[in-house]
Amino acid sequence: MSNSIKRNISVTGNIEFSDLKVTEPSNYAAGIPGIKAALEHVSKESGLFRSLKTLSKMNQKEGFDCPGCAWPDPDTPSKLGEYCENGAKAIAEEATFERVDSAFFKKYSVEEISTWTDYQIGKSGRITEPFVLRPDSVHYEPITWPDAFKMIAEQLHALDSPDEAIFYTSGRSSNEAAFLYGLFVRAFGTNNMPDCSNMCHESSGVALSETLGIGKGSVVLEDLHEAEVVMVIGQNPGTNHPRMLTALQKCKENGGKIITVNPLSESGLNRFKNPQQLGGILGKGTQLTDIFLQVKINQDVTLLKLIMKRLAKKEMDGETVFDHDFIKDKTNGFEQLLDDLEQYDEGRLLELCGVDSAQIDLAVDLLAKKSKIIICWAMGLTQHKNGVDNIKECVNLLLAKGSIGKKGAGTCPVRGHSNVQGDRSVGIMHHVSEPLNKALKNTFGFDPPNHEGLDTVNAIQAMHQGKAKVFIALGGNFVSAASDTVYTAEALEHCDLTVSVSTKLNRTHLTVGKTALILPTLGRTEQDKDRFVTVENSMGKVHQSRGRLKPVSDGLKSEPEIVAEMANAYFGEDSNIDWLGLGTDYDLIRQKISEVLKGYEDYSGRSKGSGFYLPNNAREADFTKLPGGKAQFSICRLPEHELSEDEFLLMTVRSHDQFNTTIYGMHDRYRGIYGERRVVFMNPGDMEAKGLQPLQIVDLTSNYSGKIRRAKNFKVIPYNIPSKNLCAYFPETNVLVPIDLYADKSNTPASKSVCVKIEVKRGQ
Repeated sequence: MSNSIKRNISVTGNIEFSDLKVTEPSNYAAGIPGIKAALEHVSKESGLFRSLKTLSKMNQKEGFDCPGCAWPDPDTPSKLGEYCENGAKAIAEEATFERVDSAFFKKYSVEEISTWTDYQIGKSGRITEPFVLRPDSVHYEPITWPDAFKMIAEQLHALDSPDEAIFYTSGRSSNEAAFLYGLFVRAFGTNNMPDCSNMCHESSGVALSETLGIGKGSVVLEDLHEAEVVMVIGQNPGTNHPRMLTALQKCKENGGKIITVNPLSESGLNRFKNPQQLGGILGKGTQLTDIFLQVKINQDVTLLKLIMKRLAKKEMDGETVFDHDFIKDKTNGFEQLLDDLEQYDEGRLLELCGVDSAQIDLAVDLLAKKSKIIICWAMGLTQHKNGVDNIKECVNLLLAKGSIGKKGAGTCPVRGHSNVQGDRSVGIMHHVSEPLNKALKNTFGFDPPNHEGLDTVNAIQAMHQGKAKVFIALGGNFVSAASDTVYTAEALEHCDLTVSVSTKLNRTHLTVGKTALILPTLGRTEQDKDRFVTVENSMGKVHQSRGRLKPVSDGLKSEPEIVAEMANAYFGEDSNIDWLGLGTDYDLIRQKISEVLKGYEDYSGRSKGSGFYLPNNAREADFTKLPGGKAQFSICRLPEHELSEDEFLLMTVRSHDQFNTTIYGMHDRYRGIYGERRVVFMNPGDMEAKGLQPLQIVDLTSNYSGKIRRAKNFKVIPYNIPSKNLCAYFPETNVLVPIDLYADKSNTPASKSVCVKIEVKRGQ
């Protein structure tokens, strides 16, 4: 192998400004602008007729699952289509006419591509065949599939320990691919299986497991229709899960009320113009939020404690507020919770959360009278140092009201990627599960490793320290998704080999090890030799997905095929597992899943049509596997944010033209931002106090443990956001999040509460 060269790679890409236009934020979501934006996008990327034909099969029983969010499909999808604006954009991204082929990589070096924005990189197109970046080169070149698998096998065999390899999984992968991947990794000898859950809903999984006995939500789609109150906390469904707005609309039509808790007033929770209804196109649409509690960043525990204190006071005044029969029969720790609430001064809680007291009273009066309550949340609760406590405080309120295990009530963590929950259900996790290990041994005849593996944060640190030397990613854009961008890029560059199983080009293909491989795979929309895969939605329902489009290239393989051939190349004759047979026959994979995991009986048969729900003890109010056989109330501490006079608390968010790290366009229509992403939203009073003008250019810096991190070139936008709070887009601001700033217990990066300073650019 040739000597390595030092590649001159830009980690953050182009930071120069494009043309920025700022308007008033939209006061509604979807409607005609949503239809127009979707049609413009699909027409440009993949042709209008072709895209509309493909969209007609998305989220349908005999079609394919949207590669975007994990929102569940109704049992009877609309004849007009069960998809949203961003779902249409996701399909257009897969079906694009643009190609990343050998001519592309001859023309562009990884050094040049790295100077592009994430948007430009993503728009390069679909990858057509396997490529290798050798140690002495800055250009990817084609490599055959057999040679690529041989290279991976040789690198894995050269390791001193299986724990020197990292196997990452994205939520885009199917259940079949994920199960096979986990089987290979455990047979290889490690539990180093970080996945995208570590960076998003790991806090939810920990909190719900400890309090309710299952790391998933307890509601189904119909529960939202029947709920009396839905609390949407730390979530922006209008952009991140747009089809959820239809469920909230049905809740309102049935007499339900919606309480929104968020630092920003988001368009999708103000008013929804359903594009599948005449009133949504020509009329005013549906007012969704009844009570808006504009909480300061990461003061949700503070607000919830204040709400429960006022509910408890109503009880003391003679009202029946709490469900005492449920509390007595099904829970532990309620009296301790009440004792803990007593120690907090109401005035201090009000000051910390920043919410108007009269608005809180409206919420308290509503909650006091209702029992069918659902709390929905997303990254706004999970990505904080106290992310686990944020979820536990939500559970406290639901348990006190008896709002678990009944129709129209329960927990609803809304997952942000189409099969991130399914990956975990079929075994992608860094933790040791003795029942899983035993079942794998009984079925496949090997002893899985019984020591803890590395999650995402620890995997990055291990690579940075030279303790891990091979990184393999089944999907995803790891370097852009993870915190501390520069540190994460350095970690990957310390590896001997990095491998990405991908559909499109992304920044992780540029910040790579000494040798790098890109293995192109089928998209969710593409035909897979008349085979189907399965996925699990955000509410625990498993169903099939069958691609319809002709693959963009004959050089692609499916993810199960790639994993199987990788495993076969590594084990050769030294394994009694028929890897190639499993990679070819997905029914065989599903048969093995049903042998290993409970709840998957008759897997292939039941996954057709509308699919089947996995067992969920919280949905049945069965807490027998918890201490004392009961659900657990929790004592949660207030968040700790000591800001100096010149410091602010920053949360990172998506734009409307974005899904996770995929940038569809340069607009954030709902927030009134067009043509630019390097912006920071700031309270007008804070701007005045700091002497800042609209559109003034600043740098954002964070200082943790004496290390200053800098995000350069951001234009300040006056916005309705609480004082001392800031908001900006990721991945542009991920560079500010330290690798060691993460949630207690879950290790989820604290990307929603980063202490920063604003530095005015010289000459401004």
